[in-house]
Amino acid sequence: MTHAFVSPPTSRVAPSWLARYRAVRAQSQALCAPLLPEDTVVQPMLDVSPPKWHLAHTTWFWETFLLKEYAPGYELFHAEYAYLFNSYYNSLGSRVNRADRGTLSRPALADVLAYRAYVDAALARLLTERRDLPPVFFELLELGLQHEQQHQELLATDIKYILSTSPLAPAYLGGELRVKSAELKEASWLPVPGGVHRVGFQESGFCFDNELAAHDVLLAPFELQNRLVTNADFLAFIEADGYRDFRYWMGEGWDLAQAEGWEAPLYWVRHADGWHRFTHHGLQAVLPEAPVTHISFYEADAYANWAGARLPTEAEWETAARHFGATTSAGTWLESNLFDPQPLPADADPTQCHQLLGDCWEWTYSAYHAYPGYARAAGALGEYNGKFMVNQLVLRGGSCATPENHIRVSYRNFFHADKRWQFTGIRLARSVEPATN
Repeated sequence: MTHAFVSPPTSRVAPSWLARYRAVRAQSQALCAPLLPEDTVVQPMLDVSPPKWHLAHTTWFWETFLLKEYAPGYELFHAEYAYLFNSYYNSLGSRVNRADRGTLSRPALADVLAYRAYVDAALARLLTERRDLPPVFFELLELGLQHEQQHQELLATDIKYILSTSPLAPAYLGGELRVKSAELKEASWLPVPGGVHRVGFQESGFCFDNELAAHDVLLAPFELQNRLVTNADFLAFIEADGYRDFRYWMGEGWDLAQAEGWEAPLYWVRHADGWHRFTHHGLQAVLPEAPVTHISFYEADAYANWAGARLPTEAEWETAARHFGATTSAGTWLESNLFDPQPLPADADPTQCHQLLGDCWEWTYSAYHAYPGYARAAGALGEYNGKFMVNQLVLRGGSCATPENHIRVSYRNFFHADKRWQFTGIRLARSVEPATN
């Protein structure tokens, strides 16, 4: 996931900004609190960054884009940290290769935490002592908060993958996985009217630049399922030999699934008493009524083909979310500390669309590319979104690892088609046959 920004702040009152800053920074460290220091160094695959690196990189962001520019006389905590903790900003110099982040045994975790404390203190002084900060500073401050929230989501998902690679299957959180009351419900199909619909960011406040510009799209009428695809739904696909039937798969996905030996979603393990899956609470039995997650685009598309349906486009997804009045109130978010998508409540109305925001990122059948009128920002911040607009698919809606106040219906996430380590899920769509006279 990447980032850029639009829109000025609504307030320049230092105490409110400082309170938000401290809350966001505290959340990042709270996510790492259950870990051993050894856990924070591990990088078991390219997509996963060590938790220690996340803590340091987000701190480097504040130091680089705000303190160096706006804090007179600011002294770097360590001159080499820019090389160690730059992520992908070519404009800002060379950096450690992404695949080598797990080789950074030094600085120690204690040094990284000291780095965070040093930068936090400097930012607090800047906010409370300077009264002449320009509007662009507050725009960057908002961007920095959103940026760190994105890394909180990555922290939650990267920690899960790191711990899953241990033969001990250690639990990140103690106790049994809490599950909201639920029952296995049949999905229903809900109509979404066709016509000209406006998509993209249309509200006030912050958005990323890839959500702009808002523009009109022409859609045919379609139907959307009122809930996410469940583990029980997907288990039927597995038991029907869906992973061994090429007819449902794209050629590239089929080749990858065979080469990797896929037979179930990531983290699923077959035991004598049935399927289990690795969670933040260790190994748990697969809950039939919960949404299936950790699915690649290839698996999502194959399931949709098997089910006689398809994935929605991102324009269809956003149009449906606006049509059904999607809000964050019913979703499962990072703040719940569940770290697992939740089943549809037993009293859920089948005539309403549920789980559009929260629980699982939903794959769409849309390539990630620029909206009409999109233009990259100048300078280093222009390296956020534009250079990634190739060979990736759009996902919508947020997940149980996303901070609740970070998401909106126009938010565009994007991954390559093979990625499974994020909380990715499936919602089905289908076209409506035109009426005949």
